Amino acid sequence: MDLYALLSGRMKIAAERNFSFARHTTIGCGGTAEVALYPKNAEELVFLLSLLQKYGAPYCFLGAGANVLPFDGHFEGAVIRFSRMDSLEFDGGTVFAGSGVTGGGLLREARKRRLAGLGFLTGIPMTVGGGVVMNAGVAERHLCDVVCRVVGVEKGKIRSFSVRECEFSEKTSLFQSGIAVTKAVLRASPATAKTCERERDYFREKRKHLPRGRSMGCVFVNPPGYSAGALIDACGFKGMRCGGAVVSDVHANFILSEGATSAEISSLIATVREGVFRKTGILLREEIRRIP
Repeated sequence: MDLYALLSGRMKIAAERNFSFARHTTIGCGGTAEVALYPKNAEELVFLLSLLQKYGAPYCFLGAGANVLPFDGHFEGAVIRFSRMDSLEFDGGTVFAGSGVTGGGLLREARKRRLAGLGFLTGIPMTVGGGVVMNAGVAERHLCDVVCRVVGVEKGKIRSFSVRECEFSEKTSLFQSGIAVTKAVLRASPATAKTCERERDYFREKRKHLPRGRSMGCVFVNPPGYSAGALIDACGFKGMRCGGAVVSDVHANFILSEGATSAEISSLIATVREGVFRKTGILLREEIRRIP
C-alpha cells in the first residue's frame, strides 16, 4: 500500500516520503519510515487516524525527537508529527499551547508577556505534546505542576482531560498509552522582567553540567530515594561502550551516540540495567520511549 499517495491525495495533508528517524531525533540513529504526516488540527488528526485504522496501517507519534530510541530498520507505516499544531495563545496567566509548540518558543513568548513559572523547561528539547506525554521537567518541577487541562484524541474522539485524569507520575502519564495530545492549557504567573530572566538563568545554569553530544536525555527514571546516574556510576559503568554507544563519563544516566546504531544503544541499556539490578537489587525503569 502506498500510504503517501493514499493519505496525501485523499486528505491533501502535508506528507513526507522516506522519513528519516536519524535526522529527526536527538540521538541521531534509526532507520526510515514509509511516510511522515503533519496534521494541522485535531479534526484533521481524527480523520487521519480513522483512515490509518481503516486500512490497518501502523503508525506512531513523534514530537521533538528527544527521549526516544527509534529502531534501525524500515517502518512500513506512518509517523505522525505535530509541528503544524503550533497555535499559542495567552489569557492573563493562562496559556493555550498546541502540541507542536516547542519548549523554546513557549518560554520566549511567556517571557515577552512577563510570565514566570515555566522556566524549569529551559533547555529541555521538547514540544508541548511530547512534554505532556513524558511529564517533562526537572527535580524541582514537572509539567504536571503547571497543567490545568489537556486536550487529546482518544478512540477517534476529541476529549478534554482534567489533571487527575492525566495520571501524571514520575516521567510518565496516561498519554503513553497511545492517546494523541493536541493541546495543553498551562498556568503561569505574572512577574517582572527581572524575575523571568532570573528564573531562566537559574535553570540554564543547572543544565550546564549535562553531557554534550548526541543523546536521548536521561535514559532511566530515578528510583524513589535514589539517583539513577549515581547508581550506574557506583556500579562502575561510566565509560562502558558497545560499538558507537557509550555511557557518559560526565553523567552516567546519559548514553551518547558516537555513530551508534539503535541496536548498539539498546544493548548497552540492557547491560547497564541488568548490571545495576545484579549489584543493587534495584531494577531501573526506562524513561525513554522506543519507536515505532
